[in-house]
Amino acid sequence: GELLAHFRSRESPRFFAGFEASAETGRAQREFFPAETARLVECAEDVMRGRWSLLGYGALEFGAEVDWLRDPVSGARWPLDYHADVVVVRGDGSDIRVVWELNRLGQLLTLARAYAVTGDERYAAEVLRQVRSWRARNPVGFGPNWACAMEAALRALNLVAALRLIRHSPQLDERSFSILLASLDEHGAHIRRNLEFSYIARGNHYLSDVAGLFWLGALLPELEGARAWREFGLRELQRELETQVLADGADCESSTGYHRFVTELFLYSFLLARANGIEVEERYWLKLRAMLEYMRAYLRPDGRAPLVGDTDGGQVLPLVRRTGDDHDYLLALASVVFDEPRFKTVDAMPEEVLWLLGAEGALEYQNLPATARAPASQAFPAAGTYIMRAGDLYLLFNASGAGLKGRGAHGHNDALSIEVAACGACFLRDPGSFVYTRDLAERHLFRSTAYHSTVVVDEEEQNTTDPQQPFRIGDEARPRVLEWESDETRDLIVAEHDGYARLAAGGVTHRRAVRFDKRERRWLIEDTLTGAGAHLFRFVFHLAPGAEARVFSETGVEVCDRITGARLFIISEDMRARPALEPRWSSRDYGEKQRSQAVCWTVRATAPLVARWALVPLSASAPETERHELIESLKPTRLSEA
Repeated sequence: GELLAHFRSRESPRFFAGFEASAETGRAQREFFPAETARLVECAEDVMRGRWSLLGYGALEFGAEVDWLRDPVSGARWPLDYHADVVVVRGDGSDIRVVWELNRLGQLLTLARAYAVTGDERYAAEVLRQVRSWRARNPVGFGPNWACAMEAALRALNLVAALRLIRHSPQLDERSFSILLASLDEHGAHIRRNLEFSYIARGNHYLSDVAGLFWLGALLPELEGARAWREFGLRELQRELETQVLADGADCESSTGYHRFVTELFLYSFLLARANGIEVEERYWLKLRAMLEYMRAYLRPDGRAPLVGDTDGGQVLPLVRRTGDDHDYLLALASVVFDEPRFKTVDAMPEEVLWLLGAEGALEYQNLPATARAPASQAFPAAGTYIMRAGDLYLLFNASGAGLKGRGAHGHNDALSIEVAACGACFLRDPGSFVYTRDLAERHLFRSTAYHSTVVVDEEEQNTTDPQQPFRIGDEARPRVLEWESDETRDLIVAEHDGYARLAAGGVTHRRAVRFDKRERRWLIEDTLTGAGAHLFRFVFHLAPGAEARVFSETGVEVCDRITGARLFIISEDMRARPALEPRWSSRDYGEKQRSQAVCWTVRATAPLVARWALVPLSASAPETERHELIESLKPTRLSEA
C-alpha cells in the first residue's frame, strides 16, 4: 500500500509530458481532436466488447476472455512449451506475427487514453482485468509470448505507458498493482537473460531489447535490477545507433518500414532520457536527426512512404493506429523536438505530438511555420537510395543491397527498381510485404524480382532465396552506383548489379541509367544487359493499386489514376513486342492486400541488349489535344532524335 501511494504521488522519474499531465491532455484531446476523440472512445467500447483491430486485418473478435495463445486469423493455437523450444514457423497457415501483435497489448493504450479523456472507470478496470488475465495464462518463460525478447520488451513499454495513465484510478488496488509490478520485473529479467545479440549482425530485435531495458530501468527505479537495466540499455542504444544506422541516416535493414520503427525506438527513448535529465550526447541527437532527414527525403509528394523492403506495421507505442506507409507523424514530432520547420510536412497536428510532448509541445507545433518548399533531389549513397524530385514529380531509385550486412532478413529482390509519383498520384509502387510466416509462397512472391519495377532475367531472382526461409535472402546482386549528378535542370543516376552473373545460360550484368529532365517533366530510362548467351528478359513496371493501364500501341502504355485522373505514359523505344498487363497484388499494411497490375515487356534475345523507356506524366486538367500531342512526341523515332 505504501509503495502504491508512493507511485501515485512521486514526481520523478517522469514519463512523456502528455502522460504526466493526463487530465490536461485529456481536455486538450477533446478540444484539438473532436472527431478523433469520438473514434477513440468508440474503439475503447469495442475493446470492452472483446473486439479490436490488429495490423491490416481490421477488427477481430476476441470475446470476453482473450485466448492469448491463439492466432485470431488462422485459429491455430500455440502450446505453453519452454520459450526456447517454441516453433515459430509451423507451415500450417498460422502466423506468429499476429499472435505477437495481440500480445504486445496495444489495446491497453486505447483503453488508458480513453480513461484519461473520459474518466470512465470501466476502462481502467478493463486494463487491469486484461493484465491479470494475460499474466495468469502466460507463465514467465513459457509459450510463444516469451519466445522473443523483442516482444517482451514492446509489451513492457505498452504496460508502463498504460499504467502511467491509470495510476490515480481507484481500480488500481494493491493486488492489481503488485501483479503489474511483478510482471514488469519479470519482463525486465527475461529480456536481460535472452538478449537477441549477435556478433555477425544486429537489427531491430536487439534494439527493441535494449530499449525495453532502458525504459523499465528509467521508469521503475524501485525494482532491484532497474539501475543496471537503465545503464546497460542506454549504453547499448547509443552503440546500436552508431552500428545500425548508416552514415547518411538510413537504417541498415534496407527497409523503410523498419526505418520508421527504429526511428521511433530512438526518438521516444531519447525523449524519455531528456525528460529525466539523463544525458544523451549531442552526436547521438545529430545521428537521430539524420534519420529524420532521410525520412523527409523519401516521402512521396502525397506524404506517404515508399514501402521498400519489409513492412510489418510494427509501432513502438501505438497511440494511434498507423498504416505501414504513414510516417509523417514522426516528422511532426521532430519539428518540435529539433525546432525545425522543414519537418512540419502537414498542417494538421498528429495526436502523438500532444501525448508525447504535452500541451506546451502542441502549442509549439501550432506556432511553428510550415515550409512550403518541397525537398530537392537527394542522394543517400550508404543506403543506396536516390530521390529525383521537382515540384510534384518524384522518382525513387533503389540501389540498396540485401541489408543487415548482407543477411537480407527484411530486404527484397528489388535492385535498380523505381517508384514513381506525379501530378498528385502514385503510379509505380513497391508491392509491400503482405505476410511473413502465414504463407511462405506469398511471402516470397511479394519480395520477388517480378513484383518490382526492374528487370527479370530467365525468371530468376536477383538474389537467391530459400522457399522454407522467410527471413533469409542471398547477397549476389550487390548493386553499385557508377554515377550520380543533380542540378536545377536534370538528374542522372547510373547503377548496376551482378545478381544474374550466376546464370547457367551465361552471366548477365544489369546496368540501369535514369535521366530526369525537369524542364520537360519526364524520365528516360536505359537498361543495358551485358553478358553472353540467349536469355528471356522481362521488363517490369509494377503499378500502384488504383492505377489502370491501357495498351495503346505496340510500344506504349497509358496508366491512369482512378482517383485524380492523372496519367503516366510508359513508352518503349526499342521493344517491338506488345506489352502485357499482368495481375499483381500490393500491400500497404501487414495482412492486407489489394489487386494491382504490372506492365511487362518480354523478349527472348542474346546479350548484350539495350532497352530504353520514357516515363511522362500528364495532369488530369490537361486537354485531350495535349494528350494526343504527347503521344505523337513519344513515338520511338522522336525519342531517338531527342
